[in-house]
Amino acid sequence: MQLVPVLVICAACLALAFAVFNYFAVKKLPEGTQQMSEISGAIRAGAGAFLSYEYKILFFAVGAVAVILGVLTMWQAAAALIIGAVMSGSAGLIGMRTAVYANVRVTNRARLSRNIGQTVKVAFRGGSVMGLCVGGFALLGLFLVYALFGLGMRQLYVTEASHVNFLGLRFIPFPMTLSGYALGCSIVAMFNRVGGGIYTKAADMGADLVGKTEAHIPEDDPRNPATIADNVGDNVGDVAGLGSDLLESYVGAISSGIILAYHLFLHSHALGTGMQTSALMRCILFPLALAAVGMFASCTGIASLLLRRRMSHDPHRDLNSATYLAAGLTAVLGLAASLLLFRGEAPAVLRTALGFTAGAFSPWIAAVCGVVAGVLIGMTAEYYTSSEFRPTRHLAHASTEGAALTVTQGLALGMRSCMAPCFLLAVCIMASYQAAGMYGVAMAAIGMLSFVTATVCVDTYGPISDNAGGIAEMCGLDPEVRRITDTLDAVGNTTAAIGKGFAIGSGALAALALMISYLYSFHEPGSDLILNMMKPMILAGAIAGAALPFLFSGILIEAVTKAARRMVDEVRRQFREIPGLLEGTARPDYRTCIGISSRGAIREMKLPSLLAIVVPVVCGFLLGPEFVGGLIIGATLSAIMIAIFCGNSGGAWDNGKKYIEAGQIEGSGKGTPAHDAAVVGDTVGDPLKDTVGPCLDIFIKIMSTASLVAVPVFARVNLPAILTHSLR
Repeated sequence: MQLVPVLVICAACLALAFAVFNYFAVKKLPEGTQQMSEISGAIRAGAGAFLSYEYKILFFAVGAVAVILGVLTMWQAAAALIIGAVMSGSAGLIGMRTAVYANVRVTNRARLSRNIGQTVKVAFRGGSVMGLCVGGFALLGLFLVYALFGLGMRQLYVTEASHVNFLGLRFIPFPMTLSGYALGCSIVAMFNRVGGGIYTKAADMGADLVGKTEAHIPEDDPRNPATIADNVGDNVGDVAGLGSDLLESYVGAISSGIILAYHLFLHSHALGTGMQTSALMRCILFPLALAAVGMFASCTGIASLLLRRRMSHDPHRDLNSATYLAAGLTAVLGLAASLLLFRGEAPAVLRTALGFTAGAFSPWIAAVCGVVAGVLIGMTAEYYTSSEFRPTRHLAHASTEGAALTVTQGLALGMRSCMAPCFLLAVCIMASYQAAGMYGVAMAAIGMLSFVTATVCVDTYGPISDNAGGIAEMCGLDPEVRRITDTLDAVGNTTAAIGKGFAIGSGALAALALMISYLYSFHEPGSDLILNMMKPMILAGAIAGAALPFLFSGILIEAVTKAARRMVDEVRRQFREIPGLLEGTARPDYRTCIGISSRGAIREMKLPSLLAIVVPVVCGFLLGPEFVGGLIIGATLSAIMIAIFCGNSGGAWDNGKKYIEAGQIEGSGKGTPAHDAAVVGDTVGDPLKDTVGPCLDIFIKIMSTASLVAVPVFARVNLPAILTHSLR
């Protein structure tokens, strides 16, 4: 068992070293012409300025939450929260810096080679830095928490709620410390996703609505004042935001498994089912071992693509091959980890205490359920969003009949697309529970994210390719260059939809595992965990919880709309007031548009970012822990549906537009009424797929984590309990 922490730190170091190597490999590539270098520099400066300003605000937010957490719980949880915030923030910052260096180099490789395979490699290498930083920093932070607090302060071996703070509240030390680490990652993820999502979609919508629909100029035409802001947004939203998002999902899944193990141990002791400390340690170490072997597998998958001599002309197949290799190797290595850790435990005890029905194989079977479900959910996202399949092509043909039918058809596509992934999630939950009880559900979440490094590499490749296409358009490069970058971008839209499917699927499983830990936290050990939906307080919580994701989504869409409205007004003003701008004899004012997006994002992100933390905690103090239990269940269920709907409908609208732009529908290319209708559909889908959908999986996990951290406090101090006590 002592080998597992060594594996974790080795995996973290390997990932970060590989990231450093790829970072410098990207930077040494030539940028191309002077104009290309200038445009890339403007994108880089805008992205850096926004993230720097956002991180200043984040610094105070993290500090305030850490102080509150330290006062109400324990200082170790506050310290772990800061570690989590640093790890998540570092991954987002480094990944974004690499992406803004990679974009122009992808354009230049397409310009020089005219070879799609070579261009894919540059984009993928740039994206791999984000993926490797996500996995590397997540594991590094987990190792620090494990080594400093678990081993160094001996928290790992304390299984009773023996830590008493100055308020007289009792905690199991290590689960509380680990919850603090997960909460730190979640706060950064929420700020990056929400702020970046508002930024990128305000700029994108402003550029599309005026430039493409009204002025009928190309998407990334240098005459459009919003183009630089749009390209900046791809980096702050789809790179920095994405990286922090999936790092938080990864940490949340691992933490949920470890925290649940402690509660299962206490439950077993109360019922006398025979679970020993050795079994608890194995249950704690298996999530770490699975994450470590997943990292080694992901590095192998990434290297397999980068070292390949002959690339195909199908980028999607090449990218999928790297992901599937990582997933397959993770499953094989996970079997070895499961057998090595659990084969020494008595099968009868594992079955009775933990629900393991296949002995030492049980946690591996549950993890494989997650791996398979993740891959299949990705395939359903691909089916509904790729122009290679009927749904998106049918949506593109609807554009020939006008914008109203484009929007209507896209809504129908998104709604229909919810059924298959939800069915897969349900099967995964049942199968993993059958294999290893509630611990198995947590392992399924970890399995789904065990090769997250490879998934993020493929996902980040998309915005890098999108930026590369924008640079090619603004520099007036040969149409063949733009054809290559458009092909890469279309594939990127599909890979992004697949990544969002992974995120919401794993988020739902992790939230369920955290929910079980939450229930254990305020029930006596050994009591039945029943959340009776017929109790008015719990049913009311579920109804309120189901409405929360709609409120959250509405706030986000309105925030994007407000910022986009200001962007539209500014673009129209410049077209109207700058002589010669539309004729190409004058340069637009890019800086003002960047400022509008930056101010709009910072101004509008505060309320939705705090909603997930404040609502469950306030409801806990006002209405008690059972109401919050219903709140989490209701929010999780509705958030899953909304996130899948938003991701798939938005992805299909975007790729339907690109299908028309590629001339796949006769007589309906760029500048036609069908293309105008498709642009409207894409604009409607922009805040759905890139703002609402990605933020909802963070929303449900941060709600669950915040509730788990605060429940020891509000389970004892809440308004119903106070009133009941006073009446007595």
